[in-house]
Amino acid sequence: MFARLGQLVVHHPWKVIGLWLLIIVGVAAAAPQLTSTTDQSDFLPSHYESIQALDMQQKAFPQSAAPSALIVFERADGARLSEEDSASVASIGAKLTDANIKDVTGLQAIAPSENRLIQVIAVQLTKVTSASDTTQSDAVKALRDALKTDVQSTDLKAGITGQAAQMLDQTESSNKGMAIIGAATIVLILVLLLVIFRSPVIALLPIVTIGAVSSLVTGLIATVAKAFDLKVDSSVSAILLVVLFGVGTDYILFLMFRYRERLRAGEDPKTAMVSAVTRVGEAITSAAAAVIIAFMALTLSTLGMFRALGPALAIAVAVALLAGLTLIPAVISLLGTKVFWPSKAWQTEPRGARFAALGAALGRRPAAFAVVSGGVLVALGIVAVGFNPTFDLSSGSTSDASESVVYNKELLKGMPAGATQPSDVLLRSTGGALTSDQLTAYRAALSTVPGVGQVAQPQLSADKATADFQVTLTSAPESDAALETVRSPLRDAAHAAAPAGTTAAVGGMTAVFVDFQDAMNHDYAIVFPVAAILIMIVLGLLLRSLVAPWYLMASVFLGFAATLGAAVLVFQHMQGQSGLIFTLPVIMYLFVVALGTDYNILMVARLREEARVGNDPKQAAALALRHTGPTVAAAGLILAGTFASMMLAGNNVLSQMGFAISVGIGIAAFVMAMFFTPALTALLGHRAWWPGHGDEKSGGSSEPSESGAALYDTPRGDRALTAPGGGWSNTGERR
Repeated sequence: MFARLGQLVVHHPWKVIGLWLLIIVGVAAAAPQLTSTTDQSDFLPSHYESIQALDMQQKAFPQSAAPSALIVFERADGARLSEEDSASVASIGAKLTDANIKDVTGLQAIAPSENRLIQVIAVQLTKVTSASDTTQSDAVKALRDALKTDVQSTDLKAGITGQAAQMLDQTESSNKGMAIIGAATIVLILVLLLVIFRSPVIALLPIVTIGAVSSLVTGLIATVAKAFDLKVDSSVSAILLVVLFGVGTDYILFLMFRYRERLRAGEDPKTAMVSAVTRVGEAITSAAAAVIIAFMALTLSTLGMFRALGPALAIAVAVALLAGLTLIPAVISLLGTKVFWPSKAWQTEPRGARFAALGAALGRRPAAFAVVSGGVLVALGIVAVGFNPTFDLSSGSTSDASESVVYNKELLKGMPAGATQPSDVLLRSTGGALTSDQLTAYRAALSTVPGVGQVAQPQLSADKATADFQVTLTSAPESDAALETVRSPLRDAAHAAAPAGTTAAVGGMTAVFVDFQDAMNHDYAIVFPVAAILIMIVLGLLLRSLVAPWYLMASVFLGFAATLGAAVLVFQHMQGQSGLIFTLPVIMYLFVVALGTDYNILMVARLREEARVGNDPKQAAALALRHTGPTVAAAGLILAGTFASMMLAGNNVLSQMGFAISVGIGIAAFVMAMFFTPALTALLGHRAWWPGHGDEKSGGSSEPSESGAALYDTPRGDRALTAPGGGWSNTGERR
């Protein structure tokens, strides 16, 4: 199949390129705009209590909402607020009201805090109607501009925080981060490909081709999201960028290394490209299938953010695969050997013996390599036991210097930590209006809950059948303490104290995070095993073995544990952070498991080819490392580097993701695929391919395979990797 595909593409390159251009233009023109949301409640199913509380609140109070933003005032010298200062706050509030700022529907000055260190004006804004609605963000910008002018003539300083301000700062931080990530990714790919191939043409090839298909990917994702009503998280854009360029460049590298290898074996450029597609096609397709399966397994998630993320990334990988097997070969078949210009290094295999020496050492002592590389994975994996998830998305998604983060901290000088996002306890009567005695008793019960700072007077619906008790927690709304308060004592008290004939539900952002944790635990038990089983099936079909998939997946999960352990070690132990972002294990699982399998497939597929030439298991492992090691190293370095660029975005969420994924890919490429997997395969020998005969010499033919051709081109100065009596000598002659 891949031979026919290679011949079709190479012999009709202009038709292939033209078809790609038509598809790209057509999809880009017809697709809807891709929008994203930062509202975490959008991602939970309706059966969770936090969503039921939100639905109850919206039905009972359609015109009412918690303040969208908070203007926080304090004295510039840090002293207590005087009566004159409070009068200035009231005056500023009046000026802002008179300014009639668009989409600001109300401003209400609240009394100074008990210690008189801060005072707040609560701001009501027009409700957001869609993920692309910028009315609140525009209003916050206008408020900030007006506030700077009004505060100048006073002894006060002020800033705006709260949900709308945090979303504005998150968006601006995300846009800045995307620009940094995009620039860093492109520069990194250019530099590394220049170093590897010494050709500006090859360096520009993935930038141009992947850049061209990126609009196709975005259009397909937007179309699928609209068709299936998927909620796309705001972080998808950053992940999508690095996945598309990273994975796409990997597939181009796999192809280019084989193309260069076939040229060195003496084939003409077109024949060499057909051979490259033929020989690498199955491995690339199987690797991409494993990645796509891992991503698509997320459709089983209960969380909307992952149900959207999975198909989005699967589409990106599928398009990258198709481009790698059709568009790239078509372009290269037109360029021929000019693709390597001005370098002539492609004509002869370099005399560098690093991977030859590593391969020879692994072939001699596979047990030592397995123990050392496995020991590294286990040691880091033990540290993963200390993983603690955190839900601090507001500050974690923006710079610490952003106004919403700074004044959120200032607010805590005089308000309970939960004041920025209070919880809501909804009490609804099924038999008529709630009585004042019921409301008083219920409020008193909520006030006695440990971890509750204060309970406001209830807000009653028009029919007085529903009451909304705003509960301010003593801990920050995203903290572990706040989540524990809502999960058990507050919800238990809210349900137990509800009068007969009423129902109660606890909502608010903290309650959403509590339900997120429950949903994540469910997903860990469903998504991970399903993806693992499906990936093992792909491995079994590729390798025609029931044994190899087990130890390959075991090595990948060891790599996952080691990656999580490395992240815990750096962020929790070294930097002293309270925890890692709660979505990190799933994100890591996707990339470490899927891409770790990617590199394992590439290495084991080559190892099988070497065995089929007639090499024994240890020799085959040595030769596989010698010839595939440079490919895996280059691909792993580029992919890890592209994800590492996320650490430059300036916020903790992307920094943790970038670090964890880049380290995970590094472990997958440089520990698992390069040493652990081939060492285990060498130790297992023929048993690794049971019940098939994937390692047996095919047909007894003496014609060299691509591995034989590669060895045939091995310079005379290189050390022979085979023992007397089998394989190929350093002169290229059959022993």
